Amino acid sequence: MRRQLIFAVVLAACLSASAQTKDGGISAQMLQQIEKQNAPTASDRALRNALAANAIDLLAKNQANAGALDTYFSVETKKQSITDQKSSGRCWMFSGLNVLRSNFAKRTDSLSVELSQDYLFFWDQLEKANLMLQGVIDTGKKPIDDQRVQFFFHYPISDGGTFCGVADLAEKYGLVPADIQPETYSAENTSKMASIIKSKLREMGLELRKMVAEGKKATAINQRKTEMLSEVYHMLVITLGEPVKEFTFAFKDKNGKAITAPKKYTPKEFYQEIVGGPLNGTFIMVMNDPRREYYKTYEVEYDRHTYDGHNWKYLNLPIEDIETLAIASLKDGRKLYSSYDVGKQLDRKRGYCDLENFDYASLFNTSFNMTKAERISTFDSGSTHAMTLTAVDLDAQGQPLKWKVENSWGASWGQQGCLIMTASWFREYMFRLVVDKQYVSEKLLKDYEQKPIMVMPEDPLFQMDE
Repeated sequence: MRRQLIFAVVLAACLSASAQTKDGGISAQMLQQIEKQNAPTASDRALRNALAANAIDLLAKNQANAGALDTYFSVETKKQSITDQKSSGRCWMFSGLNVLRSNFAKRTDSLSVELSQDYLFFWDQLEKANLMLQGVIDTGKKPIDDQRVQFFFHYPISDGGTFCGVADLAEKYGLVPADIQPETYSAENTSKMASIIKSKLREMGLELRKMVAEGKKATAINQRKTEMLSEVYHMLVITLGEPVKEFTFAFKDKNGKAITAPKKYTPKEFYQEIVGGPLNGTFIMVMNDPRREYYKTYEVEYDRHTYDGHNWKYLNLPIEDIETLAIASLKDGRKLYSSYDVGKQLDRKRGYCDLENFDYASLFNTSFNMTKAERISTFDSGSTHAMTLTAVDLDAQGQPLKWKVENSWGASWGQQGCLIMTASWFREYMFRLVVDKQYVSEKLLKDYEQKPIMVMPEDPLFQMDE
């Protein structure tokens, strides 16, 4: 009996060793080699001690690049108040509304207004809920593990987006001043509200799929969807407040003094006052995606805010062409919606983006050599945050030296709420720009009107700005 027990233990040990040395696993021999190549040096021990009590960025910070910032810009648009998205992913909305109010201030030359993000966010969330539920209906006959079905259940709603959403939502629902419908806690802290509504939408989606599978009539399915959206509407009213239907407002100057008589508005009438006409059709979105052919137009399927709105469509351009468009707009005093991979090489304290801010390679005794295209392809980089492009500093030849954006992280952050980017950082981590058509050449406008190449929303670059 004892001999059998010993044999069983030995056999188990052999089987275990065999399982751990299967081709592709870390074998004992491989581990020995790894450990041998990592014999700790005095420098390693010093770094390990330092990193045990300090943040990586603190030790990787390039002190040679930590001097005073050059804050001069040869081309700069008029300053406006800095907004704060708090703990939400609404940067796209803040940037888009910043552009609209800046255009209004430029057109009127004296009036100032801040627009309600809470109001437009309410409709954004309701429209995204409808987009999800209708998408589930449209794909109801496909299996639950179909890629498109999974897309709707994986992302029922989000608080991310692009300028296309600002255009569709503002045209459909209008605009409201910020002090008429102010922020609520859930608007500024979206995670819990979003989590609850997502769960409810997934439950509703399953019910709609069952109705499709059972062959229910389209009218019955649509009626049930309407009842579901009524429930979502109620949840949004509880968290964001009921959207304003009518209000009285007097415009103020930049010093806060009322300079117009109070007037009654509906949100759609106020939109006309601020924007003056349709947004869709007045701008194009351009992107720098070195993985794909330039001067071609692409469209992201189902990447929109409203079911009856516009998919995310863009013209892919070399970064130099995007710079030219941005400079032309800024020279005319027009701010622009733009987006970036803002977390890369960001000195948060100074509000400064430069490729030389942090030397991670020296700290870890390695190198980081991926190109922009390779970083996108491997999900290492992509657009993460939208900001309002406001200024550029040009050299004697008219080439950009640095750029400045208005951020939506509050006025006390960075450079009085703004962020400065070197030209080299801009070329590596800038992705999207929305520019008025008046600054776009006839050739590029023609390129934009090509039949778009359809791409999937799962692409690593097509994440919404947050």
